[in-house]
Amino acid sequence: MLNLVLFGPPGAGKGTQSKLLIDKYNLVHLSTGDILRGEIAAGTPLGMKAKTLMDKGDLVPDEVVIGMISSKLDNNTNSKGFIFDGFPRTTAQAESLDNLLDEKGTSISAMLSLKVEDTELIRRLLFRGKDSGRVDDKNEEIIANRINEYNNKTAPLKDYYSAQNKLSEIEGVGNVEEIANKLNTVINTL
Repeated sequence: MLNLVLFGPPGAGKGTQSKLLIDKYNLVHLSTGDILRGEIAAGTPLGMKAKTLMDKGDLVPDEVVIGMISSKLDNNTNSKGFIFDGFPRTTAQAESLDNLLDEKGTSISAMLSLKVEDTELIRRLLFRGKDSGRVDDKNEEIIANRINEYNNKTAPLKDYYSAQNKLSEIEGVGNVEEIANKLNTVINTL
């Protein structure tokens, strides 16, 4: 089973690249952002709580996210693998995910980390905010907070996967096809 963690700061292109990887390798997409936005659209209590946190650029509690992931794994037992987009974000989450996957008889194959400079991330997110309707993509202060959260709390997760020899860093600047080719090269060596 091919299980990938697609990693990078907000605006690095994870959503775009995950779609290409899903199609190429027939993976199930596990985007915590998409799952949470679905809850928000449905107006569930979890969705409303998540919206308040997301609008400030804060993270949703781990136990909520792990529960959603467990359910998604259980509903896709015949898949060729999963791509984790936006999760894990902390070492504690990675440990929880490893434990969950171990219980289900599988593990993470690799972490693919997209590298993009902060100024480029802000530019991309403000541009995306013109069409996305997302409050957190329209305000430069909130975007800066999200990137700061990533740099302080999430980026250290690379050390966790590096210690397992599962980290590959890929330059996330260039056209979509160039970046996809770099990702495919890494995956094809697994």
